[in-house]
Amino acid sequence: MSMPDWIKDIAWDDNGLLPVIVQEASTGDVLMFAWMNRDALARTAELREAVFWSRSRRKLWHKGEESGHTQKVLDIRLDCDRDVLLLKVEQTGGIACHTGRHSCFFHSLTDGRWDEVDPVIKNPDDIYK
Repeated sequence: MSMPDWIKDIAWDDNGLLPVIVQEASTGDVLMFAWMNRDALARTAELREAVFWSRSRRKLWHKGEESGHTQKVLDIRLDCDRDVLLLKVEQTGGIACHTGRHSCFFHSLTDGRWDEVDPVIKNPDDIYK
C-alpha cells in the first residue's frame, strides 16, 4: 500500500514513530498520549477513528477494540516542527484510560507525592473481560 503524500511531510523519529496527544474536542481535556507509525496514521485518517502503534505489543491498536471506548477523530493537527500530532476527538463512553478513568492524566503532584485526583468511572475488570 502506498502512503499518501501528506504522510511523507511528517518528521518521523528514528523508529518511524510520531508522538500523538489526544484531546477531547468538547472540553479541551487532554485524554492520553500515544504513538503512531505511518500505517496507524493512514488508518486513522481513513476511518476517522483513532488507531495507534502499540510499542509493547508491537502492532496496530484500534483504540477501543477491546473496551468499546473508541475515539471519533474530528480534527488531525500537526505541530510547527511536523513531529507531534494532536487528535481532537469525541470519546465514546467518556473513558479514555485503561484504568477506567476519563483521562490518563489523573496523577497530580501534591506536597511531594502523586495523588490520584480523578475518579474511576468504571472498574477495569468490568471493561476488559
